[in-house]
Amino acid sequence: MNRLRWQLIVVVLALVAIAVLLLSQQPVLNAFTPAPAEGGVYIEGLVGQPSRLNPLLDSFNPADQDVNRLIFSGLVRFDSWGNPIADLAETWSISLDGTVYNFTLKEGILWHDGTPLTAEDVIFTVELVTSPDLPVPEDLREFWLEVEAIAFDERNLQFRLPNRFAPFMDYLDFGVLPRHLLGGLTPGEIINAPFNLNPVGSGPYFFDELMTNETGVEGVVLTANEDYYDDRPFIDQVVFDYYASSAEAYAAFERGDVLGVSQVSNDVLPQVMADPAINLYTARLPQISMVMLNLDSNAVPFFQELAVRQALTHAINRQWIVDEFLGSQAFVADSPVLPGSWAYNENLVEIPYNVDTALETLREADYVVPAEGGPRSKEGVSLAFTMVHPDDELHTRVAQFIQESWAEIGVQVTLQAVPYDNLVIDYLDTRNYEAALVDINLTDSPDPDPYPFWHQAEATGGQNYSRWNDRRASEYLEQARLETDLLDRARLYRNFQTHFNRELPAILLYYPVYNYAVSAQVNGVSVGPLYESSDRLSTLPQWFLVAGGVAAEVDEPEIQTLEP
Repeated sequence: MNRLRWQLIVVVLALVAIAVLLLSQQPVLNAFTPAPAEGGVYIEGLVGQPSRLNPLLDSFNPADQDVNRLIFSGLVRFDSWGNPIADLAETWSISLDGTVYNFTLKEGILWHDGTPLTAEDVIFTVELVTSPDLPVPEDLREFWLEVEAIAFDERNLQFRLPNRFAPFMDYLDFGVLPRHLLGGLTPGEIINAPFNLNPVGSGPYFFDELMTNETGVEGVVLTANEDYYDDRPFIDQVVFDYYASSAEAYAAFERGDVLGVSQVSNDVLPQVMADPAINLYTARLPQISMVMLNLDSNAVPFFQELAVRQALTHAINRQWIVDEFLGSQAFVADSPVLPGSWAYNENLVEIPYNVDTALETLREADYVVPAEGGPRSKEGVSLAFTMVHPDDELHTRVAQFIQESWAEIGVQVTLQAVPYDNLVIDYLDTRNYEAALVDINLTDSPDPDPYPFWHQAEATGGQNYSRWNDRRASEYLEQARLETDLLDRARLYRNFQTHFNRELPAILLYYPVYNYAVSAQVNGVSVGPLYESSDRLSTLPQWFLVAGGVAAEVDEPEIQTLEP
């Protein structure tokens, strides 16, 4: 069973950024930390627009995902290290052969309308995921079609996999839907059901009201769930006000209309950092930018030489890219596994920027500059190739800088800017490229599982676009998919990263990061590495408002039923 949920993206995420944030204020000695207390209203300026408050229909709308994060629950959720922790599930066990997963739900879980939540609701949701009539990612649908889901009674259920597959837990954080409210509808009817604008979940907050104006929905009001199976949230109400941009959301904060800004973009970042009334939180996004090399192309046989790959890596000042093109709002990448993950290897050998080392490496590999000039060559083969890249401003600037950097060591690169869809479909999928500047998006993938991009079996028709044909790396990835012991899996992934770092099948550039701002009046906020942007709200039930920290009163909303 291949895990194909990873998606390749090659378009700049202009709304996300920041690499390192240093506290600018001096530490306060003997500071008083207020004790958490219930009450108050937290209003957030949410950048985006609402569509459907249904966790099976929010895959392409982060604004909906943020709201749904507080309304709905999954069998498990993940901590900032990517470890599964209990949510609806009380306990779980795995068979010795790794193909059977048994779950027991917590006792007394209620939907927000007071109806008991049972194992049948989980099975019902899984069945919906497999429906071709719902806009669920195709690879996710295909995955669940191979899994048998069984409810034994109200609290006990089982999943049977066709093969041993250790990353399976990664698939169990989906928001569970109420069978008693949606079971009578066809999947096609669910898409436009009134439920999507008046949802009923089981999470820490229940849907209260839509705030509307003459143009549509302007906000959503959520209220603390008194019957929540976990600890009751401290804050009584959470209100999301929708804004078209970070600048508009921050302007609302300056007016005192909101207490938080869901996403701080580069254009307002300096203002937010200088504002003592608001705290800025930074988290690593689930994305890696890199240069992929086609390692099995007759047109560029030199990519198969480790010395060439080493020289190309040494010649790029990746920190300069981060500082100059991303305003220091990213950090240099050193592994295909995301930092902050339980599987990340913190002891990887750094590959420093050093032009002299790059030149010496090429000379030792017998690549010389011809007397007549031009790129370095060996045995009649010149170090010259074409690199495709997305045709947006950021990727174009990065590509031009890399082109100039490689020219310094005698490597000639021709740049080819193409639209995103063309790059994936016409170049990567077909392997009809020589080098490609790309971003890999690992959203919603707490389990690292690098198999799809780097295993031999994925080199033809899969997502191993580099066509890295390395048996040792593949063995590490195969074993890690079969081993259910987390310590053993971590060891295998550390070995894989060490081998990747030694062989350099691709040139890793940087990991972007995410900015989130919350008023200094709000305590208890913590943001770890993100696997999707809504993870920033994972600790919101533990947030609390200090005295005088209640946001402006929520105007009495005009309630309106809208067609989705």
